[in-house]
Amino acid sequence: MSQTTDGTVLAAGDLTRRAFCAGAGAALALPALSLHADAAASASASTTVSTTAPASAVPAEDYRASGGRIRHSVMAWCFSEVPPEKLIQASARMGLVAMEGIGREHYPAIRAAGMNISLVGSHGFGKGPVSRSNHESCIRLLREGIDAAVQFGTDKVITFTGMREPGMTDELAARNCVECWKQVIGYAEEKKVTLCLEHLNSRDDTHPMKGHPGYFGDDVERCVDLIRRVDSPRMKLLFDIYHVQIMNGDVIRRIRRHKDVIAHIHTAGVPGRGELDLDQEVNYPAVMRALVDIGYKGYVAHEFIPTWPDKLAALRHGVRVCDI
Repeated sequence: MSQTTDGTVLAAGDLTRRAFCAGAGAALALPALSLHADAAASASASTTVSTTAPASAVPAEDYRASGGRIRHSVMAWCFSEVPPEKLIQASARMGLVAMEGIGREHYPAIRAAGMNISLVGSHGFGKGPVSRSNHESCIRLLREGIDAAVQFGTDKVITFTGMREPGMTDELAARNCVECWKQVIGYAEEKKVTLCLEHLNSRDDTHPMKGHPGYFGDDVERCVDLIRRVDSPRMKLLFDIYHVQIMNGDVIRRIRRHKDVIAHIHTAGVPGRGELDLDQEVNYPAVMRALVDIGYKGYVAHEFIPTWPDKLAALRHGVRVCDI
């Protein structure tokens, strides 16, 4: 998400992507022949479609999502090397229907481009309701997020558990989280806005945005339990495929098991949080088909850190992979 490890909310342009992409090259292994055009666009300045692609392949720069069963969004912080105005227009041309992880000052431009805001920010993942000392600020920021969602015609606001505290038992941490959310869930119900609890992995310590050691909500089953304890139709799960695969695995079975509480989806390649290509281990078309099978109607937001030189080609590729 668009927060630092200390919980500071960042606009899309605030993160330095050079640090994220150090040593990156063009990841050209693609999951279908129709994706060769994206690799060609990323690997060279030429706009010619790879000769190995079928004659009917659409040039990468002209691709537009057309499957109709997946509602594509993008987490803008991952693409902060692209100016926000350019990213907004490019996303609209690709057929994305929403954006998130971008400063609220850009919301009007997103709406003007015909897209929605798929998820509104609130407090960060560093300072969450796991600690009672954070409750006042978390409640205030969640209410502000709910108000922003209403203002811009959307209905989802993100929340996190926050980081474990030394000596705190899991049960006390869980009680603290539930107590905090219950103080704001009535307002969410009144405004018809859903709080989406994001599960994050705590295993990867190689990069501040690839893993979050110490995060309490690092078990997707625990997150589901917390949601059920809040006991509201307006408290749901942000199922981040990348984080679930790293921490729990068995992604498709878990999607089917928890279909009643899943309200939002994030994608990224595993284990490196890069493109959705053949250098990573998740079969994204199969996961998308599982989402369709359970009747999922929410957004699928692409939250991978692009390593290709052409960041928009990387996004187009991700959209293509998931556009079933």
